[in-house]
Amino acid sequence: MTHSDKLAGRFWILAAVLLWSSCGLFVKAGFFDNWPETVCGPLLAFWRSAFAALILVPMIRRPRWNPRLIPLGVCFTAMCITYMTAVTLTTAANAIWLQATSPWWVFLLSVVLLREPVVRRDLIPLCFGVVGVGIILVFELGIHTQDRLGVVCGLASGVFFACVVMFMRHLRHENAAWLVAISHIGVILAMLPWAAATGIWPTPLQLVVLAAFGSLQMAIPYVFLIRGLRTISSQEAVGLGLLEPVLMPFWVFALGLETPRWWTIAGGSLILVGLALRYVVLKWVMRGPAVDLL
Repeated sequence: MTHSDKLAGRFWILAAVLLWSSCGLFVKAGFFDNWPETVCGPLLAFWRSAFAALILVPMIRRPRWNPRLIPLGVCFTAMCITYMTAVTLTTAANAIWLQATSPWWVFLLSVVLLREPVVRRDLIPLCFGVVGVGIILVFELGIHTQDRLGVVCGLASGVFFACVVMFMRHLRHENAAWLVAISHIGVILAMLPWAAATGIWPTPLQLVVLAAFGSLQMAIPYVFLIRGLRTISSQEAVGLGLLEPVLMPFWVFALGLETPRWWTIAGGSLILVGLALRYVVLKWVMRGPAVDLL
């Protein structure tokens, strides 16, 4: 890939990250406070996917069956359920930090199982990221034991997100809207009987919020992700995705919806340092025509 191709891929990923980071605003703004806490997370995952699929289906071009769509759909469904459960049971900051373990899962899967080459400079943000996530795990599991289910779901969502990225990377030449829409349809089919059995239905205002939630936070950014994966590796994509744990708590805090705990701030600082070393400092120190820095 040329430098401009890689740069475009990074911009697609950053655009996806920016939209993903809006999750906490939708969940913590109080629109769904009348839903029981025990079912709120999975219900949000169901309705969010329903509206995301509704937005994406008209955009589908050249749908084509591929056996890898099955594990993609399974992992995508599990990711949505575990992540939304984590957001509702713990803080938005902790949920996204715990999902931020996904870069290391992607690294292990891509290098050990898929034999992809190791890009050493991409290890810089990963190393800083794993230290930041480790800080959260120590305090959340050791001190705030009431959030343990949310912590476990957050960790599981990181594993499933890593699998989703890997499968989307291998299916990147398929139509992006088709890949994302079929993933959301899998969530709908898997959860429809359960969602109907709860007897909880959104109000008109909640339907409007869910429509924005599904389109802005799920449908569009995953299309961006697939486009970005066409020109950059899955390892670098999830490395850039580490910006999401920094942005989401910031939006929630800026609107006065939730105050991040001190260890989430410490972890965010470590991730920013790692990304700065990877994309700013390393480029400046090792510049030269014979060195491919990016």
